[in-house]
Amino acid sequence: MSSTRLLVIQPSRTNPPAALAEWLRDAGAELDVVLASEQPLPASLDGYAGVVCLGGEMSALDDLRHPWLASVRKLLAEAVTRNVPTLAICLGAQLLAAATGGVVRPMEDGPEVGGRLVAKRDSVGTDPLFADLPWTPDVLQFHSDEISSLPAGAQLLASSPRCQNQAFLVGTCAYGVQFHIETTTETVLEWAAADPEAAERAPRGGFTRDGLDQLHEDLAETWKPFAQRFVRLAEEGPRPNGSLGRNLPLV
Repeated sequence: MSSTRLLVIQPSRTNPPAALAEWLRDAGAELDVVLASEQPLPASLDGYAGVVCLGGEMSALDDLRHPWLASVRKLLAEAVTRNVPTLAICLGAQLLAAATGGVVRPMEDGPEVGGRLVAKRDSVGTDPLFADLPWTPDVLQFHSDEISSLPAGAQLLASSPRCQNQAFLVGTCAYGVQFHIETTTETVLEWAAADPEAAERAPRGGFTRDGLDQLHEDLAETWKPFAQRFVRLAEEGPRPNGSLGRNLPLV
């Protein structure tokens, strides 16, 4: 049986696919990882069964300093219009929202950081990725921007007190999650060292190695099966036409 080929867009060296890559490969996926800031992105999604877009330290519309962001948004818009299963994480979720008509802005009260809980919405129903999650799954937050308005027709899947739009679905199978599920302890410690002021906003005043090790054990318990479900979704092929149709605004 041939493996399921996924395009993994990595906007920054600081945010590798890490644990998520291991989970996806274990589920039978073949990953083409492209470091978007240094390598050319494919011209289209031909040949790919799904897309994963990771996070990074830049803002979703910071094209002046990072002109390649426009190409990422274009591919994410293509994924939605072609009904290609997509998982967009943190900055990736913001890029997905911006590419399809949503609004991204800095958080008014500063960054949301640390191990947190998000709450599923009743609207998840029988969703193939979210239905089997706990009602309040553990996540890792490390972001200073937020999606203040979802694209027209998008479905809200999870929220938190500080950030309303924590997870959403655009069209039939393009998922955005504002939080991180893919990290390792080492990755997060590097983020904390690079931005100690933001790291101090984490619960109990910051990050410890023991605390992060425990958090990542909890994340794996919930989000590894989620990643496996995403591979199965990609294996099924393009979904029926979604609610956003074929004419999406590209920012």
